[in-house]
Amino acid sequence: MEKKLIFDIHDKPKFGQMLIFAFQQVLAILAATILVPAIVGNGMSQSAALFGAGVGTLVYQLFTKFKSPVFLGSSFAFIGSMAAAFAGAASASAGYAGLVIGAALAGLVYVVIALVVKFVGVAWINKLMPTVVIGPTVALIGLSLAVNAVNDLTVGKVMVEKVEQVIENNAIVEKTAFVSGCSPYVALICGLVTLFAIFAFSVYGKKMAKLIPFILGIVVGYIAASIFTVIGIATDNIALQVINFEAFKGMEIFAVPDFTFIEAFKGFGDIDGSFIATIAVAYVPVAFVVFAEHIADHKNLSSIIDRDLLEEPGLHRTLLGDGVGSIAGAFFGGCPNTTYGESVGCVAITRNASVITISTTAIMCMVISFFGPFVTFLASIPNCVMGGVCVALYGFIAVSGLKMIQKVDLNDNRNLFVVSAILIPGIGGLSLTFGDITITTIACALILGIITNIILNKGKKD
Repeated sequence: MEKKLIFDIHDKPKFGQMLIFAFQQVLAILAATILVPAIVGNGMSQSAALFGAGVGTLVYQLFTKFKSPVFLGSSFAFIGSMAAAFAGAASASAGYAGLVIGAALAGLVYVVIALVVKFVGVAWINKLMPTVVIGPTVALIGLSLAVNAVNDLTVGKVMVEKVEQVIENNAIVEKTAFVSGCSPYVALICGLVTLFAIFAFSVYGKKMAKLIPFILGIVVGYIAASIFTVIGIATDNIALQVINFEAFKGMEIFAVPDFTFIEAFKGFGDIDGSFIATIAVAYVPVAFVVFAEHIADHKNLSSIIDRDLLEEPGLHRTLLGDGVGSIAGAFFGGCPNTTYGESVGCVAITRNASVITISTTAIMCMVISFFGPFVTFLASIPNCVMGGVCVALYGFIAVSGLKMIQKVDLNDNRNLFVVSAILIPGIGGLSLTFGDITITTIACALILGIITNIILNKGKKD
């Protein structure tokens, strides 16, 4: 029988191996971590977000006594909250101050819940969210990201201007947008080359190659994309140009990221009680929603490493690590952090649960955020190549959730309907928006599953 983990949580790979494993984690979490500030805009720095994610992860590791092998990156759940901070601010600097205040308020929610868990225990959580609820929710985390992965498979990095005529207020106006210039079929070829390279290295690779399938897969995909791009440049054919080599021109070798706190300190004088109340309404409810996803991520990771993280180091510690780490991360990068499914998937596929690898990943993110060539190279990896990576990662997350419910009796309609109540609304994209507050698809599905489970099992004897 094959050993479940090649490196357990306390194992220390050789220094050279550790650096390679850490870089693989960087590649797994990079796209999502820097995408959040790009979506929010308002001058937010992607390098600062990467640095903040590293800081947040180290804080998390400290609180969890280096027993939980997962990376914390920028949280997509707070995008609406962050946009609200800028929208309601008297100045751009006040908007940055709002990011710091909002992250602090959201982190305090985690601290309060952690204190409750510390004194009450986790039995109520296991009863509220048993395997029949958590399993399909974990599967849904992977399935809900499928559209993102598939969309990326046909997109390159070279963008071209696209002008469309649309009708607005009974008048024809021109709208300008930037779209991928390369042929979607060329991008798809690069994405599939990446995907099958990952499969091949993971299944047939020997020794080290088997442990770093994502790095090797991305290298193969990048080479394929480079070949198409060079041919496209030589023949002046934009349809073949997948990688934007222009991004490397004029880049700075060394640059200090635009840390959020620097701008935020300038804006604290422009905030008042009304603005703080607006920030609280935008951030606090989302923190309760992300708490449910925190549980799902840690139960999934527990099943992978064969240790119950809710018991040891304890849910109160993982919550404190996530909450305080999120505050620290936002102080530098503006983005509240959360445990990353991509990181969990990387641990699962490579069977490397070494916590020191995760800590090295965090330090590596902090260091490379200062070096332009490295950040530019990582950012130049085409969407289609990362799409191939994400097909493997998100698929593994989905399968991990399905494996969790293997022992659940689905011949019992109580269990069958609970799973149905989670998967169908979740895959269908059910979400609810109240002003600036959005209850995500995952949260909606999980809440519906919890309610269904309570109703159907009311009065049932254990």
